[in-house]
Amino acid sequence: MTLRVGVIGGGQLARMMIPPAIELGIEIRVLAEAEGMSAALAATAVGDYTDLPTVLAFAREVDVVTFDHEHVPQAVLRGLVEAGVAVHPGPDALQYAQDKLLMRSRLASLGVPVPVWASVSDAPALDAFLADNGGRAVVKTARGGYDGKGVRVVSSSSEVADWFSALASGEALLVEELVDFRRELSQLVARRPSGDVTLWPVVESTQRDGVCAEVLAPAPGGSSRLAPVAAQIGTTIAESLGVTGVLAVELFETVDGRILVNELAMRPHNTGHWTIDGSTTSQFEQHLRAVLDLPFGATGHTAPWSVMVNILGGPASGDLDTPLRAAAAAHPTAKLHLYGKPPRPGRKIGHVTASGEELDEVAYVARAAAAAFDS
Repeated sequence: MTLRVGVIGGGQLARMMIPPAIELGIEIRVLAEAEGMSAALAATAVGDYTDLPTVLAFAREVDVVTFDHEHVPQAVLRGLVEAGVAVHPGPDALQYAQDKLLMRSRLASLGVPVPVWASVSDAPALDAFLADNGGRAVVKTARGGYDGKGVRVVSSSSEVADWFSALASGEALLVEELVDFRRELSQLVARRPSGDVTLWPVVESTQRDGVCAEVLAPAPGGSSRLAPVAAQIGTTIAESLGVTGVLAVELFETVDGRILVNELAMRPHNTGHWTIDGSTTSQFEQHLRAVLDLPFGATGHTAPWSVMVNILGGPASGDLDTPLRAAAAAHPTAKLHLYGKPPRPGRKIGHVTASGEELDEVAYVARAAAAAFDS
């Protein structure tokens, strides 16, 4: 009998699950938010992922439900579980990716290294934190922020007065120390329901305006302790939170050599897109294997270096055919991935990956191919 995976959300992450599903003989179905989304090739339904009856009707047609994003409400997730639907990752794990205050509290209780932080529900509490932590800090909304949204660097509570005024009773904001980091890293982990865990090598990421712009795999340089420390942190989080599927642990490497957890994502992640072309098993194939509790594939590199560069925005003309032809002709070793999304300023419309023996050459190819799509 053909295994059936249902993905809630029709974005590019669901789209990139389609090729490995075909290779594994898995039937993949997508509940898209609207017609014509990135994963339209596998969209078998269009509906509201916040409506339990809609999601239940979709879930009854598949063997397991997983996600393109983390925005499905807890009430819907728990309703699926109560109805006997296999949900991976489940609501008990996903709550920590959905609520940053819950995440910080849980990680701190596990002894996982995190920035100095506090929950603040009013201006005096934030100003007190600022006074105790160098006068500047990062403030985040507890829920909903992504790709730089819901994040502000502030030196006064007045800079988030609108956020405070919008808080409902009992809600709060997360404030963290402004970490003096030398670079950002990401540890990708996959865990099966049976408990098996596998990891990819830790990578370095570069952000532009709060959005991931580039990934170097593996992370160059660093001390000999970097890889084992990142692996231990990722494994601890995956096992302690009961994550099933792919988990991305975004990290800071500080100037004094500490490794701190910044964010969590319980799904395939932008910092893992290089694995499609640069690893024996991509994060998308591994995610499908994990949620179906199939044995894992190997996670080693297929070349010493891989560099992934996001295509952000795209040409103002909306014409993707011309830059696609130009990039393909000029850089035949680059792997081009377009998401079926029209260009828009700042939007992720695709990515480019290059792999090879020399990091400088690989980085040049990936960056030059992606630059062909600039306006």
